[in-house]
Amino acid sequence: MKTENAETNVLPLELHDLTVAYHSKPVIYGIDVEVPAGKLVGIVGPNGAGKSTLLKAVMGVLKPTAGWVKIFGEDAKDNLRRIGYVPQRESVDWDFPVTVMDVVLMGRYGKLKWFGWPSKADRHLARECLEKVAMLPYANRQIANLSGGQQQRIFLARALAQEADLYLMDEPFAGVDAATERAIITLLHEMRDAGKTILVVHHDLPTAQNYFDMLLLLNMRLVGFGPTKEMFTQENLQKTYGGRLTILSEIADAMGREA
Repeated sequence: MKTENAETNVLPLELHDLTVAYHSKPVIYGIDVEVPAGKLVGIVGPNGAGKSTLLKAVMGVLKPTAGWVKIFGEDAKDNLRRIGYVPQRESVDWDFPVTVMDVVLMGRYGKLKWFGWPSKADRHLARECLEKVAMLPYANRQIANLSGGQQQRIFLARALAQEADLYLMDEPFAGVDAATERAIITLLHEMRDAGKTILVVHHDLPTAQNYFDMLLLLNMRLVGFGPTKEMFTQENLQKTYGGRLTILSEIADAMGREA
């Protein structure tokens, strides 16, 4: 089935001169980016670079100080229904008394009529999404009783249930085991191959060059945006991280061996 972005051939996400400030101090400044459809994009940069701020500005959670955001050619606020979001795990109150199925069904709320309840079809879709992340047997379990990796899988299932076209994910690999990480990246590649556009905040540079089609290098300002092979150079990483990277020489050596 074709997605809307494939049919209309418009850019899923456009940022122009995007600036966000806290207490008059810019956190991200003058970001200009056009993200093509059907790409898996990694957002990388040091702590405090504004990666999470960028995602929140796209969703309208944070109001830009300057510039604008367009989603599929429209003002962001008019097209938020087409965005799926996976937050940082530590930003969620995991003690809230809900089941796994309840959380996944939350992804359907944007599709419901006013005061409507999830239908039988919504529940069937939620079960399919849980099956995709290998969590269907846990459907009736309390979310607080899951491991960190399992909780992350549930939030991915909730995002899938939204049936969005543009997905924003804030460090979905953080704190998960190797098996869960492999399962998540496989799922992201499947979503990309189905025509979805996905932006992922990511902190692990060695895996970034293998996971993503494109990289957005950010350190308050945009350092670079383009195909991973072009962006993942020692020069670009040095511009992004400055003197904070002790791993730079190791990465450069690895890149040299692969050349």
